Amino acid sequence: MTLLNAPQGEWLKVTGLSGGKHLRVRLTQYGLFPGDCLRILRAAPMKGPLLVEVNGREIALGRGVAEKILVEVGQCDSL
Repeated sequence: MTLLNAPQGEWLKVTGLSGGKHLRVRLTQYGLFPGDCLRILRAAPMKGPLLVEVNGREIALGRGVAEKILVEVGQCDSL
């Protein structure tokens, strides 16, 4: 499933990125890597960005970017 379709408030594990090289570079600059755990804190109305928590930081991601981040639910038991 993609981050855009994931439930809000649950911890999710990033399993992959389906975008190109530039997307991967941008997400790694944000500190988001495959294997990291994150959760959606807030989804802005009117197709606005998603606010996610990853590695103790909050990052706002556009819905187009969130659609390219692949996640699994329930894979972050240690959090």
